[in-house]
Amino acid sequence: MRSVAIISKERKQAAWDAAQVHLENEPEPHVPPLPPDTAGIVVMGGDGTLLSVARHYVSLDVPILGVNVGGLGFLTEISLNELYPTMEQVLAGEYQVEERMLLIARLCHQGEVCWEKHFLNDAVINKGALARIVELTTWIDGEYLTTYRADGLIVSTPTGSTAYTLSAGGPIVYPTLRHIILIPICPFTLSNRPIILPDNVTVAVTFEEKVQDAYLTLDGQEGQSLQQEDRVEMHVAPHNLKLILSPHRSYFEILRTKLGWGEPGGHAVCLDDFDHPKKKAGPSS
Repeated sequence: MRSVAIISKERKQAAWDAAQVHLENEPEPHVPPLPPDTAGIVVMGGDGTLLSVARHYVSLDVPILGVNVGGLGFLTEISLNELYPTMEQVLAGEYQVEERMLLIARLCHQGEVCWEKHFLNDAVINKGALARIVELTTWIDGEYLTTYRADGLIVSTPTGSTAYTLSAGGPIVYPTLRHIILIPICPFTLSNRPIILPDNVTVAVTFEEKVQDAYLTLDGQEGQSLQQEDRVEMHVAPHNLKLILSPHRSYFEILRTKLGWGEPGGHAVCLDDFDHPKKKAGPSS
């Protein structure tokens, strides 16, 4: 008999009580292995918890159901009140799965790969505490694109287009499309605009000058410090996230709710509700 893993975020009591596995030290959780007969994963928490689960368990190739124990999320579409009716449908096989692409970030130092991780939303390269621009030489499949002089650079998936990318002025991209989005953060040259690329390219970023306090951060949760002559490469991952869709609301309904579209006065949700790398824990070494 196959099993379903229930994973929660620490400090969410309702999620903690229901879960079998706990991500106890986010953003660098101890991630226990799941049984080989795991048929699916239920994530109890918020979008940040699901991002962590996606990075660590995507290779299992099983469907994931996101249950938000707080407010409505872009990824955790199911409310706590909807959990049991939705689980009955899922266990009966009455559910739809939407596949989302992930990217892999690879950090190379002096020509050697020293760190490699998946990410579902975005990879952000930026400076640390000092408000100084950084020069980021960017290549697409080995061809020179440009050298961004900016506060940083975001490399995003369509799923991540409603996260940090959105607050940086990027486009909203339907999450099942297969594209890579480049968004310079506050570029010195105003003609540096967001670019949407196909998913079969490799994006590489190098540093021509000595860098200090520069970081690569994935999904606003984990990352690495960067040094001169480091090279960051990003390309599509071999596995997709299999996200179980909510039977209660569509993607466009979630957009309207989160962004306040069509409401009197145009009231929208504060951007603090999004997964913003700068407001989450910093990179790890």
